[in-house]
Amino acid sequence: MTGTADALAAMTARLAEAGIEEPRREARLILAASQGVDAAGLLLLREVDEARYAPLVRRRAAREPLAYILGRKEFWGLEFKVSPATLIPRPDTETLVEAVVARGVAPARVLDLGTGTGCLLLAVLSEFPAAFGVGVDISPAAAALAAGNAKALGLAGRAAFCVSDWDAALSGGFDLVLSNPPYIPGADIPGLMPEVARFEPASALDGGADGLDAYRAIIAALPRLLAAGGAAVLELGVGEAPPVSALAEQAGFGVATRADLGGVPRAIILTRQK
Repeated sequence: MTGTADALAAMTARLAEAGIEEPRREARLILAASQGVDAAGLLLLREVDEARYAPLVRRRAAREPLAYILGRKEFWGLEFKVSPATLIPRPDTETLVEAVVARGVAPARVLDLGTGTGCLLLAVLSEFPAAFGVGVDISPAAAALAAGNAKALGLAGRAAFCVSDWDAALSGGFDLVLSNPPYIPGADIPGLMPEVARFEPASALDGGADGLDAYRAIIAALPRLLAAGGAAVLELGVGEAPPVSALAEQAGFGVATRADLGGVPRAIILTRQK
């Protein structure tokens, strides 16, 4: 056993040496999780079991994402289980949920393409109690994880998940289509942060040579997927608002964007023109 203060100090130093930006905060989260307590419970512990926290510190020092180590991540005030089969939910992606809520239109049927953890779909369902949603992912492990998250959040009765390559297994009639598609140009992925480049699934990152392959596929499918008056809300990468807007306008969609907290156009809202 090791004193809690000494353990925290050693963990913080190890994580700082590895280049972790908030080593003290992450050390506390790892230590609490390893001992089976929350942050308040950690304050009451005088000693901690090194055998339980040391392996987790080694994983984080190797730049494995904290969310994968803890097995969870918060999004839109909801807790989601995560795994290496899925992208880790990010605060920037909440911009899409904000855009949906700001439209002021309650959707009845929602589709989430590339659902991952299910965070987008389930966050939207939590805001619209009468809505039903379908989440699609090409990864069976991701679809299963999303289904588990729906159950844990009490939304399983209003959500279904399936394995499909984009819209291949779907018919139309959706009021709202959501997607956080792969949008990183393939050649740029090795230069991303180690947590992303080495640990998050490449299939959820790689958008092809110019980062736009998934947008082309989704925009081509939208006329069949959307009901009359429907809309699609897609996440954008940095600098991708102009080319994605051009693709959508060429396909006959009305286009608007919504910026994230950093001022980056993060969500693009596509509406069918009458």
